[in-house]
Amino acid sequence: MTAQALVSVRELEQSDFPQWSPYWDQYQAFYKVELSKATTELTWARFFDPAEPVHCAVATDGERILGFVHFVFHRSTWGRNDFCYLEDLYVCPNARGRQVGKQLIEYVQGQAREKQCDRLYWHTQETNQTAQRLYDWIAEKPGVIEYRMALPA
Repeated sequence: MTAQALVSVRELEQSDFPQWSPYWDQYQAFYKVELSKATTELTWARFFDPAEPVHCAVATDGERILGFVHFVFHRSTWGRNDFCYLEDLYVCPNARGRQVGKQLIEYVQGQAREKQCDRLYWHTQETNQTAQRLYDWIAEKPGVIEYRMALPA
């Protein structure tokens, strides 16, 4: 049995918080952001609110979480059906190289297909060469450049 075969992906459970939370902090550190505790608590609550389009799945090898993926379903002017935005993907350092990230993306792909979404898409930093090797292998790069504008409260 391969290391990849030992990994499974499932929906997040309330009891996963103690393992998810440090990974969420590490993910933020990688992107050099520090979200407030209130934002993290709201994000966590959204994962379990059936009225919210925000979801989380985790990769595990038994009881241990190896990584997570956050994704959002939303309307688009570019399609009849919803789009699925893969917002965050994180794999713990000791599980990298085992195709855990690929399995998490394939899980989201399955969820998007089940919802009959017209598109699954995501972004990454230009400097994140490691992730881009995976993304270039499984998806197309459309050449889009993202711009952001902060909207203070």
